[in-house]
Amino acid sequence: MPVELNTEEPRWGDLAPLAGRAVAAALTHLGHDPMLHEVSVLACDDARIRALNAQFRSKDRATNVLSWPAWDLSSETPGALPEPPEPGTQAEPEPLGDMALAYETCQQEAIAQGKTAEDHVTHLIIHSVLHLLGYDHEHEEDAQLMEETEAEILATLGIADPYATLDGPPDMQAGPSDSDIGKD
Repeated sequence: MPVELNTEEPRWGDLAPLAGRAVAAALTHLGHDPMLHEVSVLACDDARIRALNAQFRSKDRATNVLSWPAWDLSSETPGALPEPPEPGTQAEPEPLGDMALAYETCQQEAIAQGKTAEDHVTHLIIHSVLHLLGYDHEHEEDAQLMEETEAEILATLGIADPYATLDGPPDMQAGPSDSDIGKD
């Protein structure tokens, strides 16, 4: 399984199948063998992600997902594909980085956007995996590439394009990456 899961917030339940499916779908779609890569996922609450957001991004507020890439794979040219990650082995998969998901924020956003929590969290995990792989939304060209790639991956899982249902452009802030998909 390409996911190392640490569940701090018990309301997440068994997130492993959903996280594994989302990470594998993203890696497979981009031509990377999921068994040769690993992603660490922290399933936490708003208080924990707020502390992480303050510590790493100097933003004292909760957010939906944060990402910490192991490697800088980003392209220097806006809209260009990032560098591919080096693969590990099945015995020692290459770590791509870490992500943290906040339970309350994810649930509230799903309700506000009229989505199932499962579809919304799947989207956030895919979004975060793309950050770990060097995708970003700093420039309009990068945001377009990232959004199109997310929509393609979600379609392979039978999930509708989340950007087609948002009112106006999403506020997508990057850093040690924070998504805030669909937030004002």
